[in-house]
Amino acid sequence: MSNIRISNLSFRYDDSSENIFNNLNLNLDSTWKLGLVGRNGRGKTTFLNLLRGKLHGLGDIQTRLNFSYYPIKIADPADITLYELQKQTNFEEWELDRELNLMNVNPDLLWQPFNTLSGGEQTKVLLALSFTNKDSFALIDEPTNHLDEDSRQEISNYLGKREKGYIVVSHDRDFLNQVTDHILAIENTEIHLYQGNFAT
Repeated sequence: MSNIRISNLSFRYDDSSENIFNNLNLNLDSTWKLGLVGRNGRGKTTFLNLLRGKLHGLGDIQTRLNFSYYPIKIADPADITLYELQKQTNFEEWELDRELNLMNVNPDLLWQPFNTLSGGEQTKVLLALSFTNKDSFALIDEPTNHLDEDSRQEISNYLGKREKGYIVVSHDRDFLNQVTDHILAIENTEIHLYQGNFAT
């Protein structure tokens, strides 16, 4: 078990006079399945990028965790899916096959060009990549976009079975109720932590 300790974190973009976050203080447990909610443009993706060191604010974020991120950008969508994923991160092919099987996805898809996969297949492949490293903590930004009801349920089942924690951003309340046990709610320039799923 590890923690993410956030102390007095403030952040604003260079072209803005207003802080997105102001003196955030949070202590997050890596076993929690956290849903991150808030209105559009209020800092959900910014918060994930602060955690993974892509952005830097004032204050302190302390953790021993390594972060994985969904969705990664595919550099050459016409290339074989497996080769594109191997450019992004280190993993063994069997690790990705394992995660795809847990989502009822045929691993043979990895040998097709990425741009020939359906939107749902692309989502599942990229999400599976986030969980190939058992030592990483997944940051998942809007995984249910472009998914039909069946695919959404398959991803809910997949995340629900995971023992390790993650942070997932979604506007889909039903989805959040199935896959979270804590909620981080962005309200003004603060983030409030609630125990329970979205309905709670």
